[in-house]
Amino acid sequence: MAIKATIFKATVELSDLDRQVYRSASAVIAQHPSENEERLMVRLLVYALNLPDDKENGPLEFAKDMWDPDEPALWQKDLTGKMLHWIEVGQPDEKRIMRVSARSQKVSVYSFGPLTWWSAISGKISRAQNVDIWQIEHAQSLQLGALAQRTMQLQVTVQDGAVYVSDEKRSVEVTPQKLFGPQ
Repeated sequence: MAIKATIFKATVELSDLDRQVYRSASAVIAQHPSENEERLMVRLLVYALNLPDDKENGPLEFAKDMWDPDEPALWQKDLTGKMLHWIEVGQPDEKRIMRVSARSQKVSVYSFGPLTWWSAISGKISRAQNVDIWQIEHAQSLQLGALAQRTMQLQVTVQDGAVYVSDEKRSVEVTPQKLFGPQ
């Protein structure tokens, strides 16, 4: 019998002072059986960091990345189904990044593992114009993973590139570093 996904529910209160986005959002996140809490919480953080200020161009949604290799971790499609933003979490290869950059207006990758991945692909994606690559320090992603609970109420504050994620008991500072993409 196959192991089923674990369902997490989160309410995120976002105060993004850098983008001037202030929203409350609810999310239901399915944790794949092979996914740890660290990756789950990085996906939730990425969701908060990329929430659009309105839903006029379509909502940001969790996709089936670990269940379906043709889907990212998150995506935003406009109301006609056109891909606006493709978001990967982890360390995709350069072929995947280049393929999806041709199909989407914007591609973002959030890595939280060793940087050896980046040094192996950095020269191979240099011609991509619509790709942003971000790195989250491993120690920070581990601390973020410790916040995982089946039901979460999180406050996410973004100011000057620093992200503060807190629940009722703890707070974690995460500072994603941009490795590649337009400034």
